[in-house]
Amino acid sequence: MSIGTTKHGSKLPWGDILLSAIAAVSWALIGMAGVAALGLHLLEADTTASLGPMTAAVVALGAGGSVTPSGDVSAFGLTGAEAATAIEITPLGVGLVGALLLSWFFLRSLRAAGVVVAPAELLARAGAVVALFVATLGGLAWAGHDIITIDGGALGLDNLPGGGGGGGGGLEIPGLGDVGDIGGLLPDQIGDLVDAKAAVGFTVDTVPTLLGGLLWSAGVLLIALLASRRTPLPRGWEAVHRVVRPAVSALVTVLLVAVAAGLAAAAYASIGDDHPKRIAGAALLGTPNGTWLGIPIGLFVPWDGRATGPLATFLPDPLDDLLSSERDQSVSLSRLAELDGRVWLLGVAAAMMLLLAGVLTAVRTPVGVPVPGSAQAGGGVGEPAGERGGVIDN
Repeated sequence: MSIGTTKHGSKLPWGDILLSAIAAVSWALIGMAGVAALGLHLLEADTTASLGPMTAAVVALGAGGSVTPSGDVSAFGLTGAEAATAIEITPLGVGLVGALLLSWFFLRSLRAAGVVVAPAELLARAGAVVALFVATLGGLAWAGHDIITIDGGALGLDNLPGGGGGGGGGLEIPGLGDVGDIGGLLPDQIGDLVDAKAAVGFTVDTVPTLLGGLLWSAGVLLIALLASRRTPLPRGWEAVHRVVRPAVSALVTVLLVAVAAGLAAAAYASIGDDHPKRIAGAALLGTPNGTWLGIPIGLFVPWDGRATGPLATFLPDPLDDLLSSERDQSVSLSRLAELDGRVWLLGVAAAMMLLLAGVLTAVRTPVGVPVPGSAQAGGGVGEPAGERGGVIDN
């Protein structure tokens, strides 16, 4: 019997379980913190506040947490209840890095458990990772609070239309180009931003962050277990290996390909741009947000949305034109294509991704191959996979 496997009456290898959980959580948080800190630095956010607390807050958001702003945020178009509402936008670039690292170390620990894994050991390993991750998020919630000093003049907002600096015409955003003429829509609000030298605080909400981290980490481990085709499963889970794993694995692969395409597009956009660092920082933090939102839109699934406040003009064209209305608008492929015909390419890309997912699912589905733990596979629980066939991936 191998070290990681268990039989009736045997004890779980708690030492190995705890060490593997510490490694998984540590590397996941290191990766998330590194991406968050680098993205914030490239966006020059560390010029307005300390990088450490901001990094902790972004990591908490990336793991499903929430942050509550405080202070005078009316210059950004937030008033009344909106100004006290928790920020729950998830920077999926940070979350994706953490999910990949957490999954890799978790699955690696399971592969050391033998050809099949006992349900008790599977639950113990997953529970240890989730518990340690949630406990670490508590520390991030304690550290994730600071005050950001907003100086509109230092941000160069006086050059915007209505900012008092003589700027006029359209508004051009680095990496996005001309996002349209805002005309007389925002002069007063842009002026408020220029004159603003307000202190805006932020605090990570402990309870929502811990709950969000619990659900996030548990979901990541579940998806990783279902997507991995070489990780052992408990006895009786043969249907999961044959039916579920090929489809989940294909879907995860397609989503990662979409993120890679988004990063490549961001790198291309940064070439020759006046502010390539800002594009790189935004890509690190939010590429999955944009690419994964574009998939359902490309598949003709509409979304409803509305953007208000001066910062709404920083949405990419033509999304800013569509959401500038005072009422909720339906964001669909046809509506966006009316504003920019190139959006139809998004539909072609989504169709190609569906085709790729179908092909990968078919190729990765095992046919007539014994599954670990089944009676046909033969052999003992602790025998190496190479001596009894193991899992054969197409």
